[in-house]
Amino acid sequence: MKFTIVGAGSSYTPELLDEMIVRRESLPIDELVLYDIDSHRLEVMEGFCKRYSAKRDFPIKIRSTTDIDDALYGAAFVDTQIRVGGNKQRVKDEKIPLKYGLIGQETTGAGGMMKAFRTIPVMLDVARHMEKSSPDGWLINYTNPAGLVTEAVKRYTNANIAGFCSGGIFPKMWAKRSMGIDYNRVQYDYVGLNHLNFISHITIDGRPVTEKEFETLAETNDDVGADIQKLLGCLTSPYLQYYYKTGQRVEELKAKSQTRGEYVQDLEKIVFAGYADENNADIPKELYKRGGGGYSEVAMNFVNAVYNNVDTEMVVNVQNKGAVPFLPDDGVVEINCLVNKRGMAPIHKSYIPAPCWGLISEVKNYEMLAVEAAVEGNVTKMKQALLAHPLVREYSVVEKLVPDLLEGSKEFLPQFFK
Repeated sequence: MKFTIVGAGSSYTPELLDEMIVRRESLPIDELVLYDIDSHRLEVMEGFCKRYSAKRDFPIKIRSTTDIDDALYGAAFVDTQIRVGGNKQRVKDEKIPLKYGLIGQETTGAGGMMKAFRTIPVMLDVARHMEKSSPDGWLINYTNPAGLVTEAVKRYTNANIAGFCSGGIFPKMWAKRSMGIDYNRVQYDYVGLNHLNFISHITIDGRPVTEKEFETLAETNDDVGADIQKLLGCLTSPYLQYYYKTGQRVEELKAKSQTRGEYVQDLEKIVFAGYADENNADIPKELYKRGGGGYSEVAMNFVNAVYNNVDTEMVVNVQNKGAVPFLPDDGVVEINCLVNKRGMAPIHKSYIPAPCWGLISEVKNYEMLAVEAAVEGNVTKMKQALLAHPLVREYSVVEKLVPDLLEGSKEFLPQFFK
C-alpha cells in the first residue's frame, strides 16, 4: 500500500511513521512518499525517517519528491499537513487582529480566515491532482482550518476527503489523564464545527458519567474552565476559551512577549536540528511541546477502518446531510460518524445542548462565506464573513482590518490581487 504525506517537511511527519510501525501487522504500508515544496526540509525529513524506521526494523520503502503527480499517483491514502507561508505568516495572523483589539489566533477569527484564504487554493490544487492521479484514494486532511479546507474540497472537487482534528479524541484523553480510564471505555456525542465543539451524553462503560466525573473532566479542560462547562451542561473544545473569555484572552495575548507562532518558530529550530543530526534516530523530545498531539493516532484509525473495513465510530469533518437539523445539508460539520470501507456516515444528532445552537450557526455562516471569498477572491464576501463572525462583527473595525489583512498575506493571495 502506498501512503503519501503532502507537507512532509512538517515536524509532525515522524509521528505518522511511528503510528505505521505500531500498526505494521494490520496495515501493509510498504511505500511512504514524502512530498514538499521545501527541498531542504524534505531532505532532512527523508534522512531522519529512514534512520527512524531502520532502528525499529520496519521494512518500508521511503522516498521523497517535489513532483505532486509522482507523489499522488496510485496512493491509497494521502495525508495533508501544509502551512502556506510557514510560521512567518502565522505570526502575522496573530499580530494583525490584535492591533484592532481582536483575538489573534491561527485557526479562528480574522487570523484563521487568512490562513484559510492562503490554504484553500493550494488544497484545491492538491485535490484536483488527486482526481487525476489517485481517484479512488483518500485525502486525510489535517491542514488547518480543517473545517473550511474540507468544505472547500467537498464543494469544488470530487476528491475523497476526510477532515480530521485530534480534538475529536480530547475527551478520551482527559478521561485517561484525570481518571486513568482507557480510551475505548469512553463514548460521547460530539457536535459542532472544527474548533467549535460541544460534547454531551458522556458515558463510561455505557453508563452516564456521574456529576463528580463530569466535573473532573471539565476541570481537565482548564483552558475553558469547569464553571463555564458546568453552566453549559457539556464539555467543549478548548478553543471555546476565545468565545467565552474573549476580553481576557485578548489582554493576555497582548501582554505576551511572543505570539504562539514566534514560540513555535524558535522551537522548530531545535526540533529540526535533532532531525538533521545523522547520528539521531529518535524523535526530539522538544516536538511534544509543539502541540497537536494525537493526530497521527486518529489518522491511522481512519486508515484501519477503511482499509480493513472495520466499523469504527470517529469524529470527522463531513458534509452535514441533515445530521445537525438547523445547519445547511452541504455545510461541513465536525461530528461522530461511522467509518468503514464505504467512507463516513454522519450520525444524526437528536440532542444538541440549547446554549450552543446560536454560536454554531453564526460560525457556520461565517465559514460558508469565507470559503466562497477564498475561492473567488471576493473582498465583499470577505467583509461579510467577518461581519458574521462573533469574534469580529463590528463594521468600522472590519473596514480598517480588511486592507491590513490582505496586505499582510498579499504574496500568497493572487486571487485577491488580479
